[in-house]
Order: sequence, then C-alpha cells, then structure tokens
Amino acid sequence: MRPANIITAIADILAGVAISGYFLNATFSSLTLDQTLPVVCLCLATAGLYGGGVVFNDIFDTDLDKIERPERPIPSGVITRIQAIILGCYLLLVGILAAFSVGGFHGIAGWLAIATGASALIYDKWGKHHSFLGPVNMGLCRGLNLLLGISIVPGAVETWWWIGLVPVLYIAAVTNISRGEVYGGTSTSTRITAVCYGIVLLTIGGLAAYNHHLLKALPFLLLFAWMIMKPLYKAFKDPSGPNIGKAVKAGIVALIVMNAAWVAAFDAIGYALSVLLLLPISMGLGKIFAIT
Repeated sequence: MRPANIITAIADILAGVAISGYFLNATFSSLTLDQTLPVVCLCLATAGLYGGGVVFNDIFDTDLDKIERPERPIPSGVITRIQAIILGCYLLLVGILAAFSVGGFHGIAGWLAIATGASALIYDKWGKHHSFLGPVNMGLCRGLNLLLGISIVPGAVETWWWIGLVPVLYIAAVTNISRGEVYGGTSTSTRITAVCYGIVLLTIGGLAAYNHHLLKALPFLLLFAWMIMKPLYKAFKDPSGPNIGKAVKAGIVALIVMNAAWVAAFDAIGYALSVLLLLPISMGLGKIFAIT
C-alpha cells in the first residue's frame, strides 16, 4: 500500500482544502466536529484510493516483479494475488464511499474519487507502458487528488481547477525518470524532469507573489527545491539505477513540502506548518516500507 506515499496523498487533500478557502476564517481553537469531519473523510478517501491504486499496480506487475522486484509482497509470497485483489477492491471502495460522504451524489467529491480510481487502474494496466501517456496518466491521478481536496467547498473546483495541472506536470516529471530505477536512466530524461520541476516552482512562486504572500511561501519553496534538485543533479551526473531511485523517492516525499508551499501561498502559515509536519512521518514510514 506504500504507507509513506499515502501520507503525501493526504497532504494533497489538506493543500486542496486550504486552496478552497474552507478554513479561511477559522482557527484551530474554533474548529468544530462538523467542520473537521469532511476533511477527515476526504483524507480517508485518498488513503483508500492511493492504497488501492498501488495494490493493483503490484497485481498487474506480478510476473514482471518476479524478475525485477522479487522482494515485493506478491512475488515474495507474503500475500497471494487473490488476496491482493480483494484488498485493492476494498480500499478503492472505501475511498469512493468516503468521498461521496462529502456532498453526497449531488456533490463533486465522489465523482472525482471515481475518476481518480479509474485513472489509477488505467495507469496500472495500460498507461505505464506508454512513454508519454504513462507519466501524464500518473500525474492526472495526483491532479484529481488535489481537486478532491478543493471540492470540499461547493464551486471551488470551477475556480481553481487549473491548479490541478501543476501536480500533473510534477508527477509526470517524477514518473519520467522513474523508468530508469532498475536499469539506469539517461541525462536527457533528468534534464526534462529538471525543466518541469522549474515550471512547478515558478508557478507556485508566481501565484504566491500574485496573492502578495511570496515571503511566506519562500521558505517552503526553497526547501522543496533543495529536496528535489539535489538528488536529481546527482542522477544527472550519474544516471545509474540507485541514483535515479533516490531522485524518484525524493520527488515523491517532497510532495508534502510542495503542498505546504501551496498552503502558504494562500496565506495559511499555520496550516502550512501542519502539512509540513507530515514530512517526518512520511520519511519515517519510507524507512520501513518501500516507496517505489
């Protein structure tokens, strides 16, 4: 289920909630159960969707993993393929039902969850095998996940839908270099990823400046840039499998910092710091469980 990655998906939701303005006039001391419960449900939804998506990734890759990654749960015999299918279906179902609990059938959250789950399954089965469509497909899952958080406020997705394109580009860039994790990558792929990273940083920084909150977002942006660019530069100098793997893992975990930067760009420093607190949790889980 990639627990460390699920934490980054929860960070997407929290960033989306902040972007929507849901907590605009609220403080931690004034929050009520009615206000926090929808956020908890969306966090549960993304945990189910992400967990289910990566479980099915392993299901579809069972034969390949026997050769390239025999330590994974299914080829190593920790869990059978049938048990994994049951688990994956359960997780996706929980994710979709949790999303529909926010806004009901007339709201957009549940339908975004269905779209996210469908995108994940399409990537797992077909998308990953396409050099261009695969990274875009994977990025779409993240973009929809951010919109899932934004959907907590009715009508907010119509205003901020374009922000969902940023994680699409970012994750497409991460996925682009991830193809070289096993046998090594190329300097060209790392260059492409570096350009995409730069566009993401400029977009978040530009929006923060437009909102007159650049100074508040700058520390988060600098940390984000350092986390993703340092291992990517090493992979550029030596695109071996281990270096590519470290760059990919850094790109995934750094999503939490990117989301904190989004929150800070919308003048919610307290919530940005709260999102950032997820980073050590994700990094700790990353030492116990596989990230890629």
